Amino acid sequence: MMNGYGLTFLMALVIAVIATPVSMRLAKYWGAIAYPGGRHIHRRPIPRLGGLAIYAAFWLAAFYTQVWNENIWGLFIGSSIIVAVGIWDDIREIRPLYKLYWQITAAVVLIFFDFSMNSISLPFLQKPLEFDQSVVGLALMIFWVVGLVNTVNVSDGLDGLAGGICFIVAILLFWSADRIQSFPAANLTLALAGALLGFLFFNFPPARVFMGDSGSMFLGYIIGGISIMGLLKTATILGLVFPLLILGMPVTDLTFAIIRRKLRGQSIAMADRGHLHHRLLDAGFTQRHAVFLMYGISACFGIAAVLGAKGQWIGALIVLLIVFALLVTILMRRTDKLMGFSRRQSK
Repeated sequence: MMNGYGLTFLMALVIAVIATPVSMRLAKYWGAIAYPGGRHIHRRPIPRLGGLAIYAAFWLAAFYTQVWNENIWGLFIGSSIIVAVGIWDDIREIRPLYKLYWQITAAVVLIFFDFSMNSISLPFLQKPLEFDQSVVGLALMIFWVVGLVNTVNVSDGLDGLAGGICFIVAILLFWSADRIQSFPAANLTLALAGALLGFLFFNFPPARVFMGDSGSMFLGYIIGGISIMGLLKTATILGLVFPLLILGMPVTDLTFAIIRRKLRGQSIAMADRGHLHHRLLDAGFTQRHAVFLMYGISACFGIAAVLGAKGQWIGALIVLLIVFALLVTILMRRTDKLMGFSRRQSK
């Protein structure tokens, strides 16, 4: 089985390395270019269709190494919808409400391919929560997928950030899926990891290409779908807690963004410069230093998830308290005092 895993990873990596330059040329041809200005921190036009390369690498590797079943077909169709919408948004820009409609539509597709959240396992509960075939279970599944789509989308603010975080998430999901012998989910996570590593050769700061909404929404959708396939259907405490913990940093950032915008009377869909990566840059961090710090924070959430999966909840709680304290400090605009940096002038 490990040989098959290795082939999946390498195929996805090689295809991503080949496909990313092609996606850059397509982006220039279609006009999918991110120009400097506004909330953007880059100083030259950057093509932003890298998500197309991630999508191609992931599914081509899966097509060759994966035994396709009803779940896989559902993921393929739903993710194809989400990538098509993302490509259109990268080229023309779609209003947030329209994007949300298509995100929900792509999530609903999974219902027709045997995806469900009929039970959720939580720590400290002897039995999982059962929903049978109720509307509650279907609504939770749609909320889960759409929520992860937007969570990853929020994290795509610095060169290499969303790709690196999702690479860490994919490796941890592989560990958990392999641990409970959910082999289809494990194989898909390595296809995702390989595609992301190949893409990061071009996306790590200074980036030559952005993944765009086509990439960030695809990643959130695939992570949401794989976690339902491999974890949420199990009767172990890996169920709901593990995916949430390994995505702890972008989930926290998104939560703070919603609260912040509500307190200001703004729409929660309105973009601003209050995200974690903006705070770090304003505190004097370079892009690379900020990205590495956020990789480290994501890895700490992953360590807490692994400790929890092994039943070592005290250790997991200690790690989480330390990481949350750091995140809250940064998000409450006190990073400069903590790190000793002077706040830079905004340009």
